[in-house]
Amino acid sequence: MPSPSTIAAYRQVQEAAKAVLRDLGSKIGPEDTEQSIAAWAAQAMRERGIGDTWYHDCPALVLLGSRTCESVSGRHYRPATEPVGESNVVTVDLSPRIENIWGDCARTFFIEQERVVARPTALEHARAMDFLSNLHAAMRRFVRTTTTFHDLWAWSEQQISAAGFENLDFLGNVGHSLATRREDRRYIEKANSSMLGEVEFFTYEPHIRTRGGSWAYKHEDVFFFDERGSLQVL
Repeated sequence: MPSPSTIAAYRQVQEAAKAVLRDLGSKIGPEDTEQSIAAWAAQAMRERGIGDTWYHDCPALVLLGSRTCESVSGRHYRPATEPVGESNVVTVDLSPRIENIWGDCARTFFIEQERVVARPTALEHARAMDFLSNLHAAMRRFVRTTTTFHDLWAWSEQQISAAGFENLDFLGNVGHSLATRREDRRYIEKANSSMLGEVEFFTYEPHIRTRGGSWAYKHEDVFFFDERGSLQVL
């Protein structure tokens, strides 16, 4: 397990990202765009002392509307200028860094009548929101330190498919370990026999949509195993 000082250092970065995403819900308006939301999030991170990112100079990857279904690398991402409007879905993925300490946090925002709502009235959105919440809870019950990355991938794919959703990640994974270099990440993907207990921290971030649907959703947190081998959220 990570040392207490390591956990504290990573928690500082991760909690900053969570705070920015909590505040963002009250900031998004109908005139906002991917550009303005990404700029606000990056500035909010700087105000919390985090001015760097580990993800291809892309501190905030924001997608709205049909673009939520796109799975794009930060290397190629360019925020668009389409306005949020009266009703929409927005996903925001933050990747802050302080030196070699990474954070990684994503949330989906539902806009109805020009404001972010805690729970959408649209049945498709509400069902996806509930599914992701339940999936994260079930994942925490499923994994052990000896669970392999492949095992978690296969289990996740089965859960996603059985519920009528599909995984949209362009690499086919549902998360990755945190590292000090992007190329050193281990992915939660098919045929990866590494065990989750071999890494200090890993993300869980299925990017899903209703099969054949027009909207996509994401919820991401970072996890680690404590001294008893119990999974904890950072």
